[in-house]
Amino acid sequence: MAESPSIAPYVRYRSRVAAISRLDVDRMRTAARDQAPFVIRLAGGDEIIAAAVIDASGTWTNPNVLGANGLPAHGDAEAAPWINHALPDVLGADRPKSAGKHTIIVGAGYSAATTLLALADLTEQEPGTRLTWAIRADAPDRAYGGEDDDALPARGTLGSGLRLLVDKGVVELAAGFKARAVRPLPGGTAAELVARRADGSEWAITADTIVAATGYRPDHSIVSELRLDLDPVLGTTRLLAPLIDPNDHSCGTVRPHGVDELTHPEPGYYAIGMKSYGRAPTFLMATGYEQARSVVAALAGDWEAARDVQLVLPETGVCSVTLAVRAIAADFGLPPDTPARLLAATSRHLSQHTSPADAVLAAAAELGVDPTAAFKLAALAGELRLRTSPSGDAPCPAR
Repeated sequence: MAESPSIAPYVRYRSRVAAISRLDVDRMRTAARDQAPFVIRLAGGDEIIAAAVIDASGTWTNPNVLGANGLPAHGDAEAAPWINHALPDVLGADRPKSAGKHTIIVGAGYSAATTLLALADLTEQEPGTRLTWAIRADAPDRAYGGEDDDALPARGTLGSGLRLLVDKGVVELAAGFKARAVRPLPGGTAAELVARRADGSEWAITADTIVAATGYRPDHSIVSELRLDLDPVLGTTRLLAPLIDPNDHSCGTVRPHGVDELTHPEPGYYAIGMKSYGRAPTFLMATGYEQARSVVAALAGDWEAARDVQLVLPETGVCSVTLAVRAIAADFGLPPDTPARLLAATSRHLSQHTSPADAVLAAAAELGVDPTAAFKLAALAGELRLRTSPSGDAPCPAR
């Protein structure tokens, strides 16, 4: 596509965007703001004028930190030579760092699983290679995901393979490990990754290399002069946040979303792809493709196509509630698509009822779902945050 005659003249390679604003308009100015074009300043000093901006820059250059509290681990900068970020090429360019040595992999996602499986191959090729997998959770079940039940077989294989490595002892599991510091050891050949146990005692693991597979976060600094309305938890748009929040949302119930959910108070600016999910770790490429199609249709003026969002996501297995949601549906003999349909219907009914509980009941009646099952599914998925009504006085029935 980049080589097509209509696009090729406008592709700029080896160019990094340093900042985006409105032409001659800073963030404070409101009058005629939406009539001013965007100005995109490149790191080399060139500036590009544009009617709209689609930010698909991702999060790859802004990894999360090692510290379990979201802050850099103490000593992180000093220990940088011993730290790799997600998905190092352990069987290729990065092989010397792990071959015949001890590597700690920190993180419970699929990047960590991919690295652990590759390192397991290295243990068979290079005697003395050791692997330790450090996770904050007390058990690794969530990291194993859907395994054989995963709708994406290759992803399910990652979870199944990881479980086998732990069970066989190829991977040493350090569960409940909440990293707080990293210390280079005398001699400069190794470093200690340090956590604190519940009783206050120190837990230190010595390794030659530490792989921080702890995810990524968006960097909004290049658009600091634009008016963004970001969710305070995830760093995504406020409308998208409740659909994807991994704290209380089942990945299998993500509803279709497009240009409307991606819109900021700054007309014409859209962040799509992994960056649109903020710090939520559950993004799938299929989501990004549909986001791109919806946003481009809107910019072309075809709002009917932009809002005709078609998105059917497979069960992901990375969310802690997915298996529980599936179990409740099975217990009540419900079709597998019922949880998603129930939450979508409840969302519609919320505007017509003062109590979230009443909205759940109305949705259950609409779909012919047993009210008890409906309350269990709504409370577990948590998308609607049913602990209280908007007035704060209606407790969630499932509690």
